Amino acid sequence: MSNPARPLPSPFHVYDTTLRDGSQQEGLNLSVNDKLAITALLDELGVDFIEGGWPGANPGDTTYFSEMAAGAVPLTNATLTAFGFTRRVGMTAADDPLTAALRDSHASVACIVAKSHDRHVEQALKTTLRENLAMVADTVSHLRAEGMRVFVDCEHFFDGYRANPAYALEVVHTAADAGAEVVVLCDTNGGMLPSWIGEIVSAATTTGAQLGIHCHNDTGCAVANTMAAVDAGAIQVQGTVNGYGERTGNADLVTVVANLELKYGWELLPAGSLREATRLSHAIAEVTNVPPSARQPYVGLSSFAHKAGLHASAIKVDPLLYQHIDPVEVGNDMRMLVSEMAGRANIQIKGSELGFDLSDRDLAARITERVKVAEAAGYTYESADASFELLLRRELEGLPTLFEVHSWRVFTQSHAGGEADTECIVRLTAKGKAQRVVGEGNGPVNALDHALLNALSPAYPVVDRFSLIDYRVRILDQGHGTDATVRVLIQTTDGRRIWTTVGVGQNIIEASWEALSEAYLYGLLHADDDSAAARPAGPQRQPTPVG
Repeated sequence: MSNPARPLPSPFHVYDTTLRDGSQQEGLNLSVNDKLAITALLDELGVDFIEGGWPGANPGDTTYFSEMAAGAVPLTNATLTAFGFTRRVGMTAADDPLTAALRDSHASVACIVAKSHDRHVEQALKTTLRENLAMVADTVSHLRAEGMRVFVDCEHFFDGYRANPAYALEVVHTAADAGAEVVVLCDTNGGMLPSWIGEIVSAATTTGAQLGIHCHNDTGCAVANTMAAVDAGAIQVQGTVNGYGERTGNADLVTVVANLELKYGWELLPAGSLREATRLSHAIAEVTNVPPSARQPYVGLSSFAHKAGLHASAIKVDPLLYQHIDPVEVGNDMRMLVSEMAGRANIQIKGSELGFDLSDRDLAARITERVKVAEAAGYTYESADASFELLLRRELEGLPTLFEVHSWRVFTQSHAGGEADTECIVRLTAKGKAQRVVGEGNGPVNALDHALLNALSPAYPVVDRFSLIDYRVRILDQGHGTDATVRVLIQTTDGRRIWTTVGVGQNIIEASWEALSEAYLYGLLHADDDSAAARPAGPQRQPTPVG
């Protein structure tokens, strides 16, 4: 049920800063092509403004704006914004080359950052408070006269207000009087709390300016601070997709918009766009090469994942008893996790997800007990859905004998001054034909993978498309040294789907073999040879006979 603090203001802007502020995150580096790809995804999401970067400040951003001006990404929903600074001390806006770069960017909107903290003016800009006001007024007036819409980001506004409220508000007044459409109050250091934000934004509304909010997440309150500012009168919310940004990041714009749409009932994005939020959030994460957080609100993989048996029992009655929204509203889905905490309801719901009827109470109880015993031994099924499905199939209907392994051996040999060589021999039967095959690799797991693939490939050519994409090991009983029990999780793909399997043992190679062989078994059970044949053929690896 929506519970708006006030009616939707008109206008109200959703302003994305992923391409500029978000790209300042440590380890996040965007090429021009990356920025163009993200621009298309942001426009599809339906934000009102996309801050493309700082033209004239670096070649990449200058090229990006040239590409956008040439029509590289036609925008349907969003307006492109160019970011810059007030004209420099001792110059006029008409003479400053960075101000000229804003004019020449072909963006219709400029967002300029201005100092609003007296100490920053005097110590960072090394100028007077009055000159700073003149820089703000001159730059805004000049860009307005050039036909651009102008927003002003008041950098360090909240810290500045607490130090010298009269001056911080004077910067807001000056920007608005010069023609700034929105004056954005920035918690640049990210040190504010929601009650402080609300009080200060309320004070700033007395200027009569249209206010925006830009929060960093150093206190973990960026989204809450943004909501507090909206409640106090802000009509523009700024943030980055997935909360990207320097230090601890910025306000996650997806979370902010979902809160405003689903909790306040405000329609901010085009109809149906919020239902694409999970897909678009993850697509942007793919471009940035920053793995999405599983615990991200609304769109994270774990946002609607349930583990405890008590929750599952209630969810069988009504999913909303333990979910604050229907995950479909943001394009996500409920996930039932299977673990030692699972009750019968978890197992029944998870079985239903996988297409198995576990309505029989005795059957569900037997599988639940099997899971708990396995998890006590170190297995984990909440992270290995594929292994859980294989467990279910063994209990319910048995598994077809797609291949039968007779033995396997791994050899690692090292020479003084040289690299170690690893070789694996596998003996198995597939489709009635016995194989004795070798595989070589840059380590035991790689050699096992090659040997198993080489052995299965003649009977099942589809395995040539299987690829191990992640391998994780965890020691389960710390303190036991090298004889500790380990858990191995292997993630595999066939180019269309991704699945995870688990193996456990005191021998890390044996645990790896268990997870690996289950990965091939699961992949074969779900292989679609017609679809596989329709895809371009990948590299084919031929089995190497031994003996």
